[in-house]
Amino acid sequence: MAYRAVLFDLFDTLVRFDRERLPAVELNGRVVRSTAGHLHPLLQALAPEVTLDAFHVALSQSWQEAERRRAIDHREVPAPERFAELFRCLGLDAAACPHAVMQSLLETHRRELSKAAEFPSHHGPLLADLARRYRLAVVSNFDYTPTALGILESAGVADLFTAVLVSDAVGWRKPAPAIYHEALRQLGVGPGEALFVGDRADIDVLGAHRVGMHAAWLNREGQALPPGVAPPRFEIRDLAELRGILAAEDRI
Repeated sequence: MAYRAVLFDLFDTLVRFDRERLPAVELNGRVVRSTAGHLHPLLQALAPEVTLDAFHVALSQSWQEAERRRAIDHREVPAPERFAELFRCLGLDAAACPHAVMQSLLETHRRELSKAAEFPSHHGPLLADLARRYRLAVVSNFDYTPTALGILESAGVADLFTAVLVSDAVGWRKPAPAIYHEALRQLGVGPGEALFVGDRADIDVLGAHRVGMHAAWLNREGQALPPGVAPPRFEIRDLAELRGILAAEDRI
């Protein structure tokens, strides 16, 4: 089958997320990797009584609550909602927070998270080659679109994609069908004309199958397929393998 479009997951597919590249902060005598050390000073003018340790705990709690809600029905919890939950965990009123302060929190968090995203050097030429023959898209589970766009722009590949869909803007996370359907709509192709590439069989592959798309599972470590997930059409260890796979499909 000749595909007309190739869709990619972002984190740990197009870019590798390395937590060791997050800022180091010392809390209770131990060093952790977190954006808390950069975010906490921004809150000091509003709530000087909040300690760094308390802020870090609340930041973790807000993430856990967002993950709990996402697991219910794959609805996204956008970053502004998560930061409002952070305020609630601290006993503060998010509605009373000046807009400029909230934007500074979001932007600082975005900036520091982006530093942990590593774009492999061989992915750029690969994407440039594929963009000459296929419509490309990114479909990412993430709570703040500017982070994803910034990473792609920094890597110099943003212009290669016809569509970039991030779950905070769509409202749904993979494997919910809605985010795949919206990506296909923006690309102007049917599910049988597209290949989805991602590193999570239980999210990327499962979701693609639910809407009738073929999938290529980026399985770097050779892990076993999770229970309940049908085998993908392709299994690869590196994105570079896509060149041969797609060339062979074009000849069928």
